[in-house]
Amino acid sequence: MITTISIQFSITVLIITGLFFVALGYLNSKKTISNQDYIVGNRDENTFTLTASLTASALGAWILFGPASAATWGGLGAVIGYALGTAAPMVFLYNFGPKIRKEFPKGLALTEFIKKRFGDGILKLSLFLILFYLIIFLIAEVTAIASLLNLISKTPLWATSAITLIICLLYILRGGFKLSVITDKYQFIIVSVIILISFTFILNSLNTSSFEIIKKNSPNLLDTKYLPNYTAGLTFFIAVAATNLFHQGNWQRVFAARNNNKLKDKFIILFSYYFHDRILDGLYRINILFIKSRSKP
Repeated sequence: MITTISIQFSITVLIITGLFFVALGYLNSKKTISNQDYIVGNRDENTFTLTASLTASALGAWILFGPASAATWGGLGAVIGYALGTAAPMVFLYNFGPKIRKEFPKGLALTEFIKKRFGDGILKLSLFLILFYLIIFLIAEVTAIASLLNLISKTPLWATSAITLIICLLYILRGGFKLSVITDKYQFIIVSVIILISFTFILNSLNTSSFEIIKKNSPNLLDTKYLPNYTAGLTFFIAVAATNLFHQGNWQRVFAARNNNKLKDKFIILFSYYFHDRILDGLYRINILFIKSRSKP
């Protein structure tokens, strides 16, 4: 059973946290003077800044529900597929990011490359996919935050969603990418500490007796011969990997890197980070599914 806290306390913490990052961003920002500053900053971001920014942007509240929920019905195959699907775009960007940067040294978005190489027809299709993915990603992020607060405090979904969107707009409309990078660095540090603590707890809770319970109650989740596990993994791999290639946030950071070496270092780190995070998240969800059967996925 989940212990709930008051709605007033949850909303207060949400607003205070949001305003803290808004103030932090405004204090460290400068007036945006061009589209380049707004979209890719000064093109001087180092490995740590890029890694922190992309991690904080990509690892939203949705990861508490996405991989974990997939693990409850797709088993080990879905977990691995989800992890590889999230990490695989980093390999693509590692190889093609520097090449596209070389061809478009002053580029701002993937669409510029698509228009030059493939024409207006493919550009329109790509724009549709980018906007469609942006909407889905935004909905996933906001509803995940709202669902999380609703789970622990019964805060109305609309209230959390509205506050979150307003706070984000307050600083993104002000300073764009550069301002987002500043707040992302602090968020990355906080989230990394929480993840390290969580991993310690997860690894300590994964034991032989737990997996024996899983094999007894739902053996298909860990069965290497169960076909739906593989189809689920393949589905997640294709869906997650393909959509992330159209993530404008990824391409912003490709063009914002100081040089190609910094860019490649970032993608190597992110591949490992994303893969292991999703694997441990999914395994932990499988582990607690039958030990605490009433918990939400």
